[in-house]
Amino acid sequence: MILNKPEISLAEARALPKWRRPETMLMLLSFATAMTFSTWMAVAANFVIEVVNFDGSDNGWMHTVREIPGFMAFLAIFIVALIREQSFGLISLFLLGLGSALTAEFPTLQGVLVVTFISSLGFHYYETVAQSLQLQWLPKDKAPKVLGWIVSAGAFGALISYGFIIGFWELFDLDYRVVYWASGSVSMIIAAYCWFAFPNFRSDTFQAKRIILKKRYWLYYALVFMGGARRQIFVVFAAFMMVELYGFQLHHIAGLMLVNHLATMISSPFVGRMIAYMGERFTLIVEYVGLILVFVLYAGLYWFKWPWEVAAVLYIIDHILFAMAFAQKTYFQKIASPEDQASSAAVAFTINHIAAVFLPALLGYLWLVDPASVYSLAAAMACISLILAFLVPRHPSEGAETVFSKTPNAYA
Repeated sequence: MILNKPEISLAEARALPKWRRPETMLMLLSFATAMTFSTWMAVAANFVIEVVNFDGSDNGWMHTVREIPGFMAFLAIFIVALIREQSFGLISLFLLGLGSALTAEFPTLQGVLVVTFISSLGFHYYETVAQSLQLQWLPKDKAPKVLGWIVSAGAFGALISYGFIIGFWELFDLDYRVVYWASGSVSMIIAAYCWFAFPNFRSDTFQAKRIILKKRYWLYYALVFMGGARRQIFVVFAAFMMVELYGFQLHHIAGLMLVNHLATMISSPFVGRMIAYMGERFTLIVEYVGLILVFVLYAGLYWFKWPWEVAAVLYIIDHILFAMAFAQKTYFQKIASPEDQASSAAVAFTINHIAAVFLPALLGYLWLVDPASVYSLAAAMACISLILAFLVPRHPSEGAETVFSKTPNAYA
């Protein structure tokens, strides 16, 4: 039964009950991934400082190891030539849960690096496949709105995770082992459920099973690269800063992240509508202008010694702005040939992680010297992204990939 699940087309899938449709599966998987990964992120800063005695450099190396599987995402192209893409995604999600569950079992630098690599392997291959399936399964006219709901489902998963930590960490005197096992089990259980509950969905277009790099996608590649480099500063150092600079405890970090994801859960459907009506160009410009301001103010936390309340507000705004980044996906969906979706998703994920492989470790050393300069560098990266955003057409399509394209749609 496991190996011979029924296969149906996307047209046939639309006649299924809502709980068995592709978009429902994508939302459920987004929920599981966010719940497990968000727990890892919420707990990691306190766990590595309090239990494993990390400093800024150790933290940078951990995140460098965490990003190596993202750099290897292009290998997914060859894996999906051997195994169905949908099945590969579910296996990857299960691996994410397993690796996360084992984190507290190895409280040494070497142990943390190994289990981080395992869970990250599952996370990054799942994310690669998920992006590909979203591009293939969602109609172009509905993709922005549905992606908004998928992001919202992920935020809801994170919300439950943080609510659990806040509500039960001190009340029941939980330890890190319980939290990691609980969150990891969620992804393993949901991956197993989706394997049995959903049929195999057949894409309308045969996907190329080779590495594809096309000159006309250059702007998308550039946006993805800069986004990956810039994002590392938030992922690696934002929560770490709250613990190191302001002495936040685990339930404080969890509370801050709960507010973050509550704001994301509410705002993401509206971001989807904004993309649908205002376009990717406008949305990306709003995101990058906001990020420039946020990163400059982050540096100000060290220059002017502002109170923790300012840092918390910036942290929340930062997270909401990053949630707007799925405008990159819908931009690519509009300019790409349908058969390029799967391969390009893997290539884009690798491009996104080129800087991530070395940047956290290097910035970890810079952090030891001057934390404010790390955020100044992030602001400069956001400026480059803003320049690139102005090159996105108002109405992107095949043949209108940038404002330099010689078609009417290319111009704002």
